[in-house]
Amino acid sequence: MTFESDKPQTICLHTGYRADPATKSVTVPIYQTTAYEFDSAQHAANLFDLTEMGNIYTRVMNPTCDVLEQRLAALEGGAAALCVSSGQAATAMALQNIAHTGDNIVSSTDLYGGSWNLLKNTFATLGIEVRFVDPTDPENFRRASDERTRAYYAETLPNPKLNVFPIAEVAKIGRELGIPLVMDNTAAPLICRPFDHGAAVVVYSATKYLGGHGTSVGGVIIDGGNFDWELYADRFPMLNQPDPSYHGAVWTEATKPMGPVAYIVKARVTLLRDMGMAMSPFNAFMFLQGLETLHLRMREHCSNAEAVAMYLLQHPDVERVIHPSLHDDPEQTRRAETYLSGGMGGLVGFELKGGRDAGARFIDAVEMLYHVANIGDARSLVIHPASSTHQQLTEEERLSAGVTPGYIRLSVGLEYIEDILRDIDNAISAACDVEQAA
Repeated sequence: MTFESDKPQTICLHTGYRADPATKSVTVPIYQTTAYEFDSAQHAANLFDLTEMGNIYTRVMNPTCDVLEQRLAALEGGAAALCVSSGQAATAMALQNIAHTGDNIVSSTDLYGGSWNLLKNTFATLGIEVRFVDPTDPENFRRASDERTRAYYAETLPNPKLNVFPIAEVAKIGRELGIPLVMDNTAAPLICRPFDHGAAVVVYSATKYLGGHGTSVGGVIIDGGNFDWELYADRFPMLNQPDPSYHGAVWTEATKPMGPVAYIVKARVTLLRDMGMAMSPFNAFMFLQGLETLHLRMREHCSNAEAVAMYLLQHPDVERVIHPSLHDDPEQTRRAETYLSGGMGGLVGFELKGGRDAGARFIDAVEMLYHVANIGDARSLVIHPASSTHQQLTEEERLSAGVTPGYIRLSVGLEYIEDILRDIDNAISAACDVEQAA
């Protein structure tokens, strides 16, 4: 038996596992196996027919991944979860699970550069159109929708713009039309629960805050179990019509004995089975280790990031600071206060008065901060998005995503705050002294 709780501190340590029945080990084992022995021919037939649940092959499920899935589903207040190989895989599968050639997705413009490329360019090669709209006005999502719209997509705390997305407003529009909202909550675990505000599906890059250690790449899709796919059967034929890839199964019917999990079961036994974007058991184990301290880490990330933002706000060589607590727009402030609880996240953006050149010199001058393409690590990280994560976008697309030429993104870590501030201060001095001397 496992100890049940609705508190995140306890969920992250206890949900889905108590002890190994054979050895009594209290740590979740790494089940480093590809296959599982069937008890009989009938047992195998039942598993493949989904009349009995169990392990078949690690490309589709694994006991170590299963514990992580249970914990993350409980943490978000969802019905079930699916571990995959990366955050990009999670986004791709979450949308491909309900959209195919001829369909469209309406997405926020405020996205991580890799997600923008995935949706705009790679999805286009699959015949799936993605329509980008400004989330400042939630009604833009309604205006961009039609009978072939299969989902809305957005980031809770978009990186790097850091404008909190209007989750409830867009989710309400979607539910009026029968369109689910898929939220990428990578930058806001614990401080935001999108299901509480009407989202239908949540995705994560577990590589970031969920793990926190920077050792493993992985992603997660979480099914809220709160969207009625049958009610909008015409909009979701992939869930409501016989699936030829699984002997004609109608997923909304076949999964009823399991609960409201048609969406996540289909993703597991068709897309994950066929495309093979599986999370390794070892990476799942590593994410479980990180998850145990998530509530402690997020508190410190938020606290340190706020201190950095306040420091930068007062610095004479800083032209602009981007942080959820510092928006001039009252509506953005309201959204931050509505959707973020217990902190404003660990990301801070800023621009030096010297623009792009000063930003590049800042990057080269940091000593403790790591210059890497990642966020959510326990260490403090820094990058120049215009020349890295958002380089493949056009200038117009970069500006739409909030990436100006001199924008610097900080992922503020867990180091002693005075050490973080000292490294930033020294790097600003090195960057701007050259500008002033010129």
